[in-house]
Parts: sequence; structure tokens; C-alpha cells
Amino acid sequence: MTAKTPRSRRERPAKPALTRNGIVATAVDLMRAEGLSRVTMRRLAQELDTGPASLYVYVRNTAELHAAVLDEMLGAVDLGPARTPGAWRDRLVRVLTSYTTVLFENPGLAQSALVARPAGKHYLDLVEALLSLLGEGGVPARRAAWAVDLLLQYGTATAAEHAGKEGTTARTGEWDAVAAALRDASEQTHPHLAALGAELLSGTGPERLAWGFHLLINGTLHTPRPDAGPAENDRPAPAATEGHEK
Repeated sequence: MTAKTPRSRRERPAKPALTRNGIVATAVDLMRAEGLSRVTMRRLAQELDTGPASLYVYVRNTAELHAAVLDEMLGAVDLGPARTPGAWRDRLVRVLTSYTTVLFENPGLAQSALVARPAGKHYLDLVEALLSLLGEGGVPARRAAWAVDLLLQYGTATAAEHAGKEGTTARTGEWDAVAAALRDASEQTHPHLAALGAELLSGTGPERLAWGFHLLINGTLHTPRPDAGPAENDRPAPAATEGHEK
């Protein structure tokens, strides 16, 4: 048996230097390949051929890592409608629908986005676009600040809910059981459910999503904040006339 000849460290290819951008990019690739649940500091360290302790210099914990991955994915949201002419409500819904679609296409990301707190460039660009469109529609600035949170929550929750429906066999079975319970509700004990069970499950496509966004936007226009003062000039925006919308 031939003895193994030791190899000098100087002959080994040098590993690329760690950077936050490189760590996040690798995490995104890992999420696409294995799902967000597999994107842990330990698994990421294995992928980068380093120790977990080395990553904490750039990312404090898994929650911050997932938030950074979410921000990176938000770069795929189409913000073009914020810069094009047209009815502001429709353009706002198009941006929000694009946001929801990005999350829906990455199921683990949609569920993580319910608690993740991104703070990067793409998140800031998204919020800026939403505030711009709400301002264009005459929504008072302070009211718009609260409305953005509600609009994003609705899109995020919708994506997470439907991602669960499209997930594992167990989750699909759970949703089927809920649907069956609603459809089979007794007229004697639950008359409203018996009458509207099918409607509760209807319209799960883009039309219902857009309707929800329009509902929130219209409510925003006509619901002052509870702490609104005279200086805020907090009044509903003027109603749009046919063929022209402010």
C-alpha cells in the first residue's frame, strides 16, 4: 500500500473571500434548489466550505438571512407601472399583484415573509413605488404610510395561504377537508354557510386578488387615521370621473 503524500496548503486553490452579497446570493441559489427551510446558517456554511461562525460576521442569524433572501427576491417585482401613465388604482394593483406573484412562486419565501423584516434596496424601492402611487391618488401621506402595511400584508398572506394549498400532500388533504366541511354544512345548524359555502371557495384566481386590493385601496381613500389632525388635511380624495382618474 502506497503512503499518501501530504499536499501543501499553498497548492490548494484559495477559497473566494466571504462577502455579505456572496452569502446572500448563495442562500438564494440554495433556496431555489432545496427550499427556504433548508437555508440555515449551518447548511449555508457547508455550501460555502466554511464554518457557521464565519457567517455571523456578515449575517447575525437565520432570521436576518431569510430577510436578506426576501429582499433579493423582491428585485423581481415589476415596479414599471409606478412610472407609466394610466389609472393610478390599476397601476397600484399591478405592482401589488407582481409582489404577490413573486412570493407565490417561492412557497417557503411566502410563509417566511409573514414575519421577515427586509430592509434592503429592493424593499425600499417597492415601498417608495407604493407610496408614490397612493400619493398620486390623493391619499394623505400619513394615511398612505399605514395603508402600505395593510396592502403588503394582504398580498403576503394570500401568497402564503395558496402556497400552502400547493404544498405537500398532507397540506392538500387539509385544504380538501376544509372545502368539504364548508360545502357540506348543514342548513339547520349553519344556514349561512350552507347558502354561501361554494362562494367562500370561489374566485381563487387573480380576479379575487385584485378585488381584495381594490377593496383595501377604496377603504384607504375614505377612512381617516384615528390620530388624524387638521394639519394632515385628511379628507377623501375626489372621486374619479369616467374616462379620467386622478
